[in-house]
Amino acid sequence: MGELRGDDSAECRAEGGRQTPPEDLARRVFDVNPVSTVVVDSTGAFVYANERAAETLDLTEEEITGRTYDQPDWNIYYDDGTPVPVAENPVTQVFDTGDPVYGFEHWIELPDGTERWLSSNSAPVLDDGDVEYVVVSFEDVTGLKRREERLTSDHVRRLEFRTDRSAVPPSLRVTDGETRIEVDSVVSMPDGSTVQYMGTSDLPASDFVTAVEEVPHYLDARLLRSVEGHNRIEAHAESTTVSRVFPSLGGRARAIIITPEEVRFLGDLPGDVEPRLAADGIREFHPEVELVSEELVYSPHLLYDVVSDALTDHQIAALDSAYFGGYFETPRTSTGDELADRFGVTRQTFNQHLRKAQRTVFKHLFEKSGADAR
Repeated sequence: MGELRGDDSAECRAEGGRQTPPEDLARRVFDVNPVSTVVVDSTGAFVYANERAAETLDLTEEEITGRTYDQPDWNIYYDDGTPVPVAENPVTQVFDTGDPVYGFEHWIELPDGTERWLSSNSAPVLDDGDVEYVVVSFEDVTGLKRREERLTSDHVRRLEFRTDRSAVPPSLRVTDGETRIEVDSVVSMPDGSTVQYMGTSDLPASDFVTAVEEVPHYLDARLLRSVEGHNRIEAHAESTTVSRVFPSLGGRARAIIITPEEVRFLGDLPGDVEPRLAADGIREFHPEVELVSEELVYSPHLLYDVVSDALTDHQIAALDSAYFGGYFETPRTSTGDELADRFGVTRQTFNQHLRKAQRTVFKHLFEKSGADAR
């Protein structure tokens, strides 16, 4: 790496009323600066990069200084995934105008394919009024950005995918009208299996249970309740299913709609998650699936996100199973022993997870000034 400009003297000396540090100090400060910093010369080449910049960009200092700022290899994107044109790059703007650019947020794709959010400030180093260098300092704000998006997002993407009717077993296929199966919850078990809670008013109870058991992924299904023509079941799947795709991306499965010609899968994703990720997941089961509709829907869920962050995986799974399994209903449609069996634990252990989960929910609901609720 080249040398930073500085004074050869061992002492600071006055220059235009300001104190200029000796070269050795300037270079040492640059290298250990906790803020990622790079310097670009008038040809667009990176001539300096400190250690922190190399860590943030997941590159060596030599790899950074072997590039120019306007190379497409940087993979720089705006919030919506649109590539940042070279003309809108802050470095270009500083060279063009001679003015600094502060607070520029974007994300980059790292060499390993992961995404990292950066916030940068760019300022010129002038020589007789011309921009000789541009100094860019930037920070990794990925964690802050993700937390901000999650806590402030009040929209979800409501998606609908379509494939042919072969996606369901013969017992679920219809000759007219449609069958709609609501997916209430998909709970991951400690052994890697899932328990799904589903309901419908379009099938008799026995037909509903039988049809679900015919789906290869499911080990068994049991009727939880049948009230005024609406039937609700609990189905145990040995592996992931289409309905698990949405929760795995931070969303939720909503329904499966079966018509004479096709099957549609409905689900929600967080507003900042790309629909293509759900499509890729569903295509592992049904290669011909296609996205047919997408809608951004207002759906505030701040309390749920705060509470789910505070719960362990076992606690939120226990709470989900207890709620959707009818443990809190009168009369109960699932006993503590039945739920514990699903988790492969003793009833005492299951109850412990459930009580801790309930206590956390109540704490966030009623103790707004509590340490975990702030």
